[in-house]
Amino acid sequence: MAANAAHRYRLNTIGILACCIAAAWAACAWAELSGNAAQLHHNALYESGRPYWLAALAVLGAWQFMTAAMMLPSSLGFIRLYAATAGRAPDFTLALLAFLCGYFAVWSAFALAAFTGDMQLHRIVAAWPWLAAHVSAIPAATLLVAALYQFTPLKDACLRACRHPAMYLMRHYRRGALNGLRLGFGHALYCLGCCWALMMVMFAAGVAHLAWMGALAAIMFVEKATPAGRRIVAPVGVALGVLAGIAFFVPGVIPGL
Repeated sequence: MAANAAHRYRLNTIGILACCIAAAWAACAWAELSGNAAQLHHNALYESGRPYWLAALAVLGAWQFMTAAMMLPSSLGFIRLYAATAGRAPDFTLALLAFLCGYFAVWSAFALAAFTGDMQLHRIVAAWPWLAAHVSAIPAATLLVAALYQFTPLKDACLRACRHPAMYLMRHYRRGALNGLRLGFGHALYCLGCCWALMMVMFAAGVAHLAWMGALAAIMFVEKATPAGRRIVAPVGVALGVLAGIAFFVPGVIPGL
């Protein structure tokens, strides 16, 4: 009976989240196909004349859909274990919501920091004639950072933690909504350690750019959640390095950059 109940909670939780992920992808597809996504590109936001806080709110709103579409799929393994462990607790629904709040809060903080840095970068470009004349160096540098980060010990350590969620859950699980918040926050920090450089590419490509979203989401899912993850880290790094060279020397060739 207990095993059947845990299985039911696990299936229900993953089913609901899968629907949320599908809805997020549908919203992103609508934003691009309708042309609304172009208004969220970093160039458009900088040149729009909107106050910083209003532009930041627009980015944060769009980023919630991107987090659900791109990051949640690779975290479903952890959430499935969490549901199996805590699903029969009377406050599990509240604890799961708190977990998701902690998870999304970390990625929202990253988005706000990246957007703030991006706005400062635009001001530097406007004040530096050489960079203004070689603006292709910015997406090229972003791709190069993502390429180099693929080979760092921090990336490897965070990927190991994400690939073995049971170990983290065993060390940190407690009942209750507050601990759900802590679990979501802690798990998101590991996800951030795995994927922040790849997600930075989204700022170069533009928020809700479907082709880049799909490619990066697939890379992050395979790296974090499949047995083949270890084998693709280095090839992805090499491919990003090649794209960085192309973006710098042949600007405009890579779609979205």
